[in-house]
Amino acid sequence: MTGRGEPSRREAEEQPQEGYEERLRAFTGRELRASTPAQDPVNQPMIRHWAEAMGDTNPVYTDAEAARATGRRTVVAPASMVQAWTMRGYAATVAPRAGGPDGFDELVALLDEGGYTSVVATDSEFTFLRELEPGDHIAVRESVESVSAEKRTGLGTGRFVTTLKTYTDQHGETVATQRWRTLRFRPAPAEAPAPAPALRPRPAVNRDNAFFFEGARQHRLLIQRCAACSVLRHPPGPCCPECGSLEWDTVEAAGHGHVYSFAVNHHPRHPGFGSPYLVAVVALAEGTRLITNLTGVAPDEVTIGMPVVLDWLDADPDLTLPVFRPAPTEAP
Repeated sequence: MTGRGEPSRREAEEQPQEGYEERLRAFTGRELRASTPAQDPVNQPMIRHWAEAMGDTNPVYTDAEAARATGRRTVVAPASMVQAWTMRGYAATVAPRAGGPDGFDELVALLDEGGYTSVVATDSEFTFLRELEPGDHIAVRESVESVSAEKRTGLGTGRFVTTLKTYTDQHGETVATQRWRTLRFRPAPAEAPAPAPALRPRPAVNRDNAFFFEGARQHRLLIQRCAACSVLRHPPGPCCPECGSLEWDTVEAAGHGHVYSFAVNHHPRHPGFGSPYLVAVVALAEGTRLITNLTGVAPDEVTIGMPVVLDWLDADPDLTLPVFRPAPTEAP
């Protein structure tokens, strides 16, 4: 028990420490990490590996002659690779930092002091100023753009932290910027009720794929289509991998396809799924492929090339997902 007029332990924990807000605000505009060069310059082998991993067949990334035909001097790196050049690898993340803690470590420690010990990324916004060529040597520095006031979110009470990463070349010229937003929040207390076990995990919905899940709520399977060259693509993305256009619309799939490949998952078990469950890559009649679940069929009955048709799983009031079942066969 506490004496008359004294705050409870819980109330004391929720009260901000003296000067805490001022110390947080002091980080706005502060450099967290000084300019750090990438370990390697932009190079053709890594560009090739990236393009193969992403299934990006644009020849300007791998064919110098094709790149010159577009007015470029030589091959270029995909714009979204800019962050990859400066990543330090796993070993660097677990090794002690040379020179001791930096501004980033100090900010994390201050957020931990306020109880914001959990973190989730919320947004990454890139601006690209020029394409990178083999031989460019990239460096990155990071500073704090803003730390929000305390907010109540579905994950818990926390603060949104926005940092600005500036990528420069060997001449010190800016080639790209990245606004990186995270939510630092207090984890739910142990006594808080856990989410309903029957619910499926929530998909990561963003500006690129929101149309897909909204269409699913209406039992419509929508495929993204480039407005410039009409190429269909899935999963959704902001840029056409064929022509580079940022303009797009959608077409509604007819719901017919065949099993391109499949796997029978037994582990890990999750209360939102029956076990085992069938995960399949379905090749749609329109030419795109979709990772989905198979229903209405036993695992040992599935075959590669099996015709399937669209069905819908209304998992809960807020989530509808496309699934596929065997296509009905015509009677002899």
